[in-house]
Amino acid sequence: MKRILLISITLLTFTTALLAQNPAWSKKAAQAVFTLKTFNAEGTLLGSSNGFFISEDGMAVGCFAPFRNAQRAVVIDAQGKEWPVECIMGANDMYDVAKFQVGTRKAAWLPLAKTDAPQGSSVWLLPYAVKKEPACKQGTVSKAELFQGSYSYYTMTISGDEQLSGCPVLNNNGEVLGLLQPSADNQQSTGYAVSVRFATDMKTNGLSMSDPTLKSTAIDKAIPDDYDQALLSLYMSASIMDAAQYMNFINRFIQKYPNAADGYIYRARQYAADGSFASADADMKQAVKVADKKDDAHYQYAQLIYQKELYQSNLPYEGWSMDRALEESQAAYSANPMPVYRQQQAQILYAQQKYAEAFTIYDELTRSELRSADIFFAAAQCKLQQDDKRAALALLDSAVSTFSRPYVKTAAPYLRVRAQLSMDIRRYQQAINDMQDLVALEPNNATIWAEKGSYELRVNLLDQAKESAQECIRLDATNSDGYLITGIVQCIKGDKQLGMENLNKAKEMGNEQAQTFIDKYK
Repeated sequence: MKRILLISITLLTFTTALLAQNPAWSKKAAQAVFTLKTFNAEGTLLGSSNGFFISEDGMAVGCFAPFRNAQRAVVIDAQGKEWPVECIMGANDMYDVAKFQVGTRKAAWLPLAKTDAPQGSSVWLLPYAVKKEPACKQGTVSKAELFQGSYSYYTMTISGDEQLSGCPVLNNNGEVLGLLQPSADNQQSTGYAVSVRFATDMKTNGLSMSDPTLKSTAIDKAIPDDYDQALLSLYMSASIMDAAQYMNFINRFIQKYPNAADGYIYRARQYAADGSFASADADMKQAVKVADKKDDAHYQYAQLIYQKELYQSNLPYEGWSMDRALEESQAAYSANPMPVYRQQQAQILYAQQKYAEAFTIYDELTRSELRSADIFFAAAQCKLQQDDKRAALALLDSAVSTFSRPYVKTAAPYLRVRAQLSMDIRRYQQAINDMQDLVALEPNNATIWAEKGSYELRVNLLDQAKESAQECIRLDATNSDGYLITGIVQCIKGDKQLGMENLNKAKEMGNEQAQTFIDKYK
């Protein structure tokens, strides 16, 4: 009996001594520390580490390594309660730190140290424990090195046990200095910590969605607090995420910015692409309702309907038509008379085959700030649809004249169309000149050399036509037009044997015109 009593007293004395080693603030501070667990898509445990809350609303920091390739993550707090990790707010692979939002809005949290710890100062490591006060480890800062200009990286006389990675390192006042990192050199008596301010200062921006570190985890990424950056991230994510991930991102964007039109507009586009036109329509109406710039919202509404009617006309939706698109575009112009809204109206009218009305607007726009090759080209297309080729050619002349010589590559489409139309109305020299400019702009384009040879053949410039055809073949031996034009020129000039060989080769390559000339010259 005395022996049992002696053992009990000894244990009590030992425990009391152990607890006495802990600073006064440790019991309360321990409530802010948690363990982090991550899982893959199949639900299998992927990794675990530690972390701690830095604000009451669930903002936390910890190691990034467990998040790599993770599909889902949870934290288990000091009371044993599990909370989901909602999103990553920042991460750095080199220093193995992450900032993330946990799904609790009433967390025990640790205050940040106002100043860094100098060399020789006393520090405390606070481990994770469930429903009990953990035994703190005391040590000394043996080295404090600056990185990235203003953050401290600590070397300490504290064991760097890997199981303690991510736990907080605090000063004597119970304020967080850093996150513990495992010892890279297996020195059990040495520990390392990266400044907690480095972790807390991390944040997402518009380009974060393409950041390799953040892309290495499937956990949701935080939407930036700066609206312009958030909007950029919405734009960037479209080309990075799959459809389901992107829709989830848009929904989270709307949740964060419910009174901004952009989220509803982006989601409406996704709905429309999937054929969910009722949902798209509802989102666009909401966009118009909340928009600060009503004109832009009406413009986007019109554009969505226009695109649907143009490319998905086989999927009718009551209430959406080109007329409705025109109404929304007119509403945009009424709210703010910008030329771009008139251009949209012209595009809609052209799609309705109302070419005269569309031309009237394009003609008006040639005298506006939108005057450009595109506007003259669109006006020319209206005239072509009305079978007025000479008026169309004059407009194409205006389109080309917006460029100065020597021409840049962006002039190529207009030169090409003008050359085609010039041939149609027998303005041959203009056509040849345009084709000469085209090959100067795109000297390695075999198709353009073939077109040039075809035009030269039509105006009986046989030697030039053959040279162009030979250049086409040199650039692309699979282009049958090169052999066709070469064969025709050879037959016209009396070399029928070689000419027929080239015509037959063009036929073998699938050229549908070849047989006509074979019959003509055989």
